[in-house]
Amino acid sequence: MTSLPPPADTYPELIHQAWRELGRYVEIARLVEISATVSTNRVFRVELETGHEVIVKASTFGSYVHFRQDHQLIQQWLRLLGGTRFSRFLAPVLERDGKVFTAAIQNVWLVFYEKAPFYDFLPRMLNDAFVDALAGEMAAFHRASAIAARRMNPSWKSLGSDIAALYDLLGRREWLAQRGFGVEAGDLLRAQCETWLNNAEALGYHQLQKIPVLVDWNIGNFSVGFDGDGFKFFSRWDYDWFRIEPRLLDFYFCARVVRSEGDKTIFTYSADPLFEPAFKRFLRSYHRQFPLEENEVLFLKEAYRFFLLNYVVRSGEHFFQTGYCEKLQREVVEQHLPNLDALDFRRLLDVL
Repeated sequence: MTSLPPPADTYPELIHQAWRELGRYVEIARLVEISATVSTNRVFRVELETGHEVIVKASTFGSYVHFRQDHQLIQQWLRLLGGTRFSRFLAPVLERDGKVFTAAIQNVWLVFYEKAPFYDFLPRMLNDAFVDALAGEMAAFHRASAIAARRMNPSWKSLGSDIAALYDLLGRREWLAQRGFGVEAGDLLRAQCETWLNNAEALGYHQLQKIPVLVDWNIGNFSVGFDGDGFKFFSRWDYDWFRIEPRLLDFYFCARVVRSEGDKTIFTYSADPLFEPAFKRFLRSYHRQFPLEENEVLFLKEAYRFFLLNYVVRSGEHFFQTGYCEKLQREVVEQHLPNLDALDFRRLLDVL
């Protein structure tokens, strides 16, 4: 469940209270808000009296239980990446008494992170060498994460539970009305939920390997170090869409990064990037380094369908500005989902 955010001027007080609960003896000297303007999450740079800086995220989205468990899993993931070249890639979560610290204060969930250093950012448009480099880095990161996943605790969240939650919401007229969805749109979305459940089961979703994934890989969420004609991952700090699921959930945003038109500030969530030559190149390069199975490539269709249903329709108002959220949701209902089942994802199998 999502709580109403408190007044904006109360956040500094909440952060100071959480910092005291964390039990650090150094005082906060200054708070500087660095929130992205597309989300309901509030993010601040915490400048301490010693000169050290950390980051705090304050969220009113979802349940505190999931918020806390996600950060426990993220910290476990980071530790299990120790000894790999990704041991410093993820920004650590601050701890109290050896355990991840999170706080729930006035229906706001708070967590502190070490401030992630950054190096270079990818250009808006990638050449072929950079597409290959992104595929290689993602394959290496996924491989290391797959090994780590063998020793990670299970997550209470699943794709199926989120789809089921949306299905229930679609039966509430007030929920539909608040988003401008009529009866016809509600019927379409419920049918799409059923399609996802049927197709995911047919493709063997329950047997697919589950690894930690971050889903949102837009070029502002991670930094790289350029290396000749390629690059290496350097740092990553955004965990808003973290979950433990099939690796294919990361691929739609990879397709968006490598698309021919490059990163854009005005965008839509169509399936087009998944069928561009650049994404096929990405898949081939990835497959050479961390092989994909046929059913995984076909599951990409359901990973994309899940993204539309869960992150745009069900939770879009928490991730996008109000006017833009309405536009994206309308496009999903009127264009992207009605057109999806006519798309043949078997066209991607030649990369194998």
